[in-house]
Amino acid sequence: MNAVNPVNPLKPVNAVNPVSASTVPSVLFVCVHNAGRSQMAAAFLTHLAGDAVEVRSAGSVPADSVNPAVVEAMREAGIDISAEVPKVLTAEAVQASDVVITMGCGDTCPVFPGKRYLDWPLPDPAGQDTAAVRPIRDAIHARVLALLADLGVPPLS
Repeated sequence: MNAVNPVNPLKPVNAVNPVSASTVPSVLFVCVHNAGRSQMAAAFLTHLAGDAVEVRSAGSVPADSVNPAVVEAMREAGIDISAEVPKVLTAEAVQASDVVITMGCGDTCPVFPGKRYLDWPLPDPAGQDTAAVRPIRDAIHARVLALLADLGVPPLS
């Protein structure tokens, strides 16, 4: 019989594999190119949660590099994502995540039972300058803070 996991209510506890104190929720951010929205969300969550949340990002059709305007907008927020590279979305990444957050990738994200799916409808920063990316960045920051509260993880900063 499964019980509620006090560390992560998204993961069941069972007698065969009890949850240890080191178990943390895992979140996957998905957008089409993994070059903008999902990179910003992953960077904010990593920055604000540290090791309290396992963070992944991926794209259904990854770009060759992260959008330079996104890199600059995040640098302005004090987070360096210049070394990040877009990654391809895999079924394994979805299966390994407790929460899957999509941002404009449509039906390309595989759906597995027992996963929590959220959709954040945000404008695509592709082809935008830094000034146009700032409000997208700020909206993502606010959503990540709300996600942390929902997960019961206090932000580090």
